[in-house]
Amino acid sequence: MFAGLQELGVANGEDLKETLTNCTEPLKAIEQFQTENGILLPSLQSALPFLDLHGTPRLEFHQSVFDELREKLLERVSAIASEGKAEERYKKLEDLLEKSFPLVKMPSIQPVVMCVMKHLPKVPEKKLKLVMADKDLYKACAVEVKRQIWQDNQALFGDEVSPLLKQYILEKENTLFSSDLSVLHNFFSPSPKMRRQGEVVQKLTQMIGKNVKLYDMVLQFLRTLFLRTRNVHYCTLRAELLMSLHDLDISEICTVDPCHKFTWCLDACIREKFVDNKRARELQGFLDGVKKGQEQVLGDLSMILCDPFAINTLALSTIRHLQELIGQDLLPRESPDLLLLLRMLSLGQGAWDMIDSQIFKEPKMEVDLITKFLPTLMSFGVDDYTFTVDQKLPSEDKGTPPYPSAIPEMFPKFLLEHRIACEIGLYYVLHITKQRNKNALLRLLPSLAETFNDLAFGDIFLHLFTGNLTLLADEFAQEEFCTSLFDNFFLAACSRKENVHRHVLRLLLHLHHKVAPAQLETLQKSLEPTKQSGEAVKELHSQLSEKLELRKPSPAQVADAPSMDLPLPTVPTPAPL
Repeated sequence: MFAGLQELGVANGEDLKETLTNCTEPLKAIEQFQTENGILLPSLQSALPFLDLHGTPRLEFHQSVFDELREKLLERVSAIASEGKAEERYKKLEDLLEKSFPLVKMPSIQPVVMCVMKHLPKVPEKKLKLVMADKDLYKACAVEVKRQIWQDNQALFGDEVSPLLKQYILEKENTLFSSDLSVLHNFFSPSPKMRRQGEVVQKLTQMIGKNVKLYDMVLQFLRTLFLRTRNVHYCTLRAELLMSLHDLDISEICTVDPCHKFTWCLDACIREKFVDNKRARELQGFLDGVKKGQEQVLGDLSMILCDPFAINTLALSTIRHLQELIGQDLLPRESPDLLLLLRMLSLGQGAWDMIDSQIFKEPKMEVDLITKFLPTLMSFGVDDYTFTVDQKLPSEDKGTPPYPSAIPEMFPKFLLEHRIACEIGLYYVLHITKQRNKNALLRLLPSLAETFNDLAFGDIFLHLFTGNLTLLADEFAQEEFCTSLFDNFFLAACSRKENVHRHVLRLLLHLHHKVAPAQLETLQKSLEPTKQSGEAVKELHSQLSEKLELRKPSPAQVADAPSMDLPLPTVPTPAPL
């Protein structure tokens, strides 16, 4: 408790103990100790007896004076740190640290020492090592001091950052499995600025401050974890962190990150959920501006484009462009804006391969994607328009022509073998579902059974798909619709993919009242958890079972009660007069 006082020549408890042990007159010794170590203010000596008369202990008095002086000293330290020339003020703070540091373990003085260290841009290394070696001191020091410790201790910094990264991923996954199913409020609803206010992003931003070295360390952690897990949420955090520093005008970092302006422009597109012509030109300028010898920046750009929020914006913009091309009677290869969107999608989807191989080169665009796959998607749109027009025309004897059901053979093949085609194809399915186009959905659904890397059974697609399906709630009463959706699509993957199991249960919890009772009972049995199922699946199934139990009609209380209706007596018809 009194550590360091002797070093400064101030008497402590041990000195008092020794004095009392060796003295012959204890009362005189105590009085002398008080005189030598009390507050050296002559006018105070006559005032202290008045406090005694009021029953105020000397400890209480000295403690209140001490607290007041400490507050004044903390204010003075902060004032010194902000006035005068840098060299002079830092010299004063260093001298003050040198004098006060021996008392750093003394709880009452520790805040002053920590305040001095906080305002020093470079704390002497010897003192940093002493702080780092003591867990209590390390915990008590300000983040400004910790930054100086972290920048030379990557492992320690990693230990601090790791729980935050785990928390971030867990939060994203919880959002994807949220019990709320809605088109208006889904995973992509929060604006970029709102997302950056999240606890993890704010904490990391504070931990990094203006320290470029720490920023580079966090980026390296994110790259490593992305490579190890293939989890695209690390890409989101990479972009959010940069933009959070941008919001605070941390130019020390923003000016040295070559992705800053690109990310800033893309962030504006994500906010609007669309890449307009002007921003498309800007983004193209950044990509074209990567000079020879600086190709490594493509690795970071690809990671930013791999962010699900970026992919969502690019894919939505692609679908919108295809719709416009149908109206303009143009082909995909005739649209430079569409080709740029495909280029960025390709770069984003190739992020893992690029960082893993360390070959920083833009993926080559598949010609068939532009000349065959996209025109096929457009032809589906044309079929919809044609069918709608036919429906409005006066019907003849032949009746209304049926909705086209055939699909070109190469369409499922593209979804299975080409990543970009698969991504765009899935977003087209989300588009037609959002439009409540049941016919188009039933036509394309069989093609989703086998897709590139099982993307159709990924959490992001299923989160959006189940949300959009709420718009087709009334169709769940139809056996044909349920068979196509559940039996031929969802249930086929449930046994091998637990996440699909969870998403189907989420959907049924929301729409069970729309499903035909017989169909619902079959689904409930098919979705029963196995021994290998996780707690989340068991909990969801239990919730569904409870809801279905509540829906069952209670047994009739009066089923066998005698009828109260009395038969009317037969009356003969009166004879005519």
